[in-house]
Amino acid sequence: MKNTAVEQDVNELKRIRIEKLDNLVKEGKDPFEITKFDRTHSSKEIAEGYTTEEREIEVRGETKTVTAKISPLDGQKVCIAGRIMSKRGMGKVGFCHIQDLEGQVQIFVKKDVLGDEEYERFKKLDIGDIIGATGEVFTTQTGEISVRVDSITLLTKSLQPLPEKFHGMTNTDLRYRKRYIDLIMNADVKDTFIKRSKIIATIRKYLDGQGFLEVETPMLVSNAGGAAARPFETHFNALSEDFKLRISLELYLKRLIVGGLEKVYEIGRVFRNEGLDTRHNPEFTLMELYQAYTDYHGMMDLTENLYRHVANEVLGTTKIVYNGIEMDLGKPFERITMVDAVKKYAGVDFNEIKTDDEAKEIAKKHHVEFEAHHKKGDILNLFFEDYVEEHLIQPTFVMDHPIEISPLTKKKPGNPDYVERFEFFMNGWEMANAYSELNDPIDQRERFKAQEILLSLGDEEANTTDEDFMHSLEIGMPPTGGIGFGIDRMCMLLTDSAAIRDVLLFPTMKPLD
Repeated sequence: MKNTAVEQDVNELKRIRIEKLDNLVKEGKDPFEITKFDRTHSSKEIAEGYTTEEREIEVRGETKTVTAKISPLDGQKVCIAGRIMSKRGMGKVGFCHIQDLEGQVQIFVKKDVLGDEEYERFKKLDIGDIIGATGEVFTTQTGEISVRVDSITLLTKSLQPLPEKFHGMTNTDLRYRKRYIDLIMNADVKDTFIKRSKIIATIRKYLDGQGFLEVETPMLVSNAGGAAARPFETHFNALSEDFKLRISLELYLKRLIVGGLEKVYEIGRVFRNEGLDTRHNPEFTLMELYQAYTDYHGMMDLTENLYRHVANEVLGTTKIVYNGIEMDLGKPFERITMVDAVKKYAGVDFNEIKTDDEAKEIAKKHHVEFEAHHKKGDILNLFFEDYVEEHLIQPTFVMDHPIEISPLTKKKPGNPDYVERFEFFMNGWEMANAYSELNDPIDQRERFKAQEILLSLGDEEANTTDEDFMHSLEIGMPPTGGIGFGIDRMCMLLTDSAAIRDVLLFPTMKPLD
């Protein structure tokens, strides 16, 4: 239900602000005609590296000692710019806090410095306006680093009031829909997205240093393969052909391995037509990389080294805390097979189960729900999901998955029911998925046929045969290790964010109506 009184107040404030803008235009002071402002310093540069000294000040007849901050730029002329976040004073002196990317800085304004006309314009500025200011850095009587300004330029007139400052922007749904306001009002939100950018930049720098090539592959595809997920579908009018949005990066990157690009990676959006929850958004950021002449053990080593490096570079530590739980990336990551993990946490040894029927009977006894077409390997995976995942808090590689759930993975030598695959877990979440890639085209075609049977039985997430990919395998792909990383979940852990929407600037939202 809408709050009519609040809407009326906002509309009245907007009307007043538009009136102020109209008056500025009439005076030849239209802020939107200004094209640039030359800043010399940011808020951080003004305050960074400050020293302190004890000062005595008189407040209402009493002498108090304050700790004064002294900027390294004390006494220097600076030009700063940002958004007004607070105003006070307004007799013959006034104070404002202006906010830029790196924080806030106070400006001190005196009528006898600015002059009567400019000071009157300053008084009419609103919270939310963007200004440029020039002046000298100093420390106020109360000990705050400030800028004593001698000129102010209105650069942008804000026509909409910001949320009330003491309550900020706390409505979660509104924060996601109006992220631009969320970034203005909540410093921790801005910090999260700055860290996200640093995480991705650090990944790129690390992989580039390891000799990987960053590439780009199609988002609009005729066959959305490489993962078990339902795709979004669309129609391309120019070709009168149906296309899908990619659900994975895998099949095109493997084509590049065939072509002789021996180390490749891509960081990009993928799209899966599935539900919304704290860890899922229909479009999300995936990184996949492929390396010729290595296997899933090589991918484990790369994953462990990469996670440790990113945490050190972005957070300055390998110990991260998520929701009050400490996880240590500095220690060797645990490695355990899926069979051993299920035996450890569910007390069921799938090495002793020989048939699909036996697996179904065990599932019934343990109240693990399955479907009629499920085989022993599918049921092993269901046990893993029900009994094991929640316990995998510290960094853990779960290895050697059943072949039924791994259609693109190389079989384990001597044990063809299982494949050379691992999933990387932290905080009970799957963080990455890796294989010794299947490069046998005959075996791969049989796996695709099995997937198409599942599709005919109603499994909308099953793969279909990609004939061009099959042709590439027939040309010949070397032994290859590959891995997919969920970038958003990585960002959640490293920024202690409760939901995937907290690390997506513009998450998918249900319509308001």
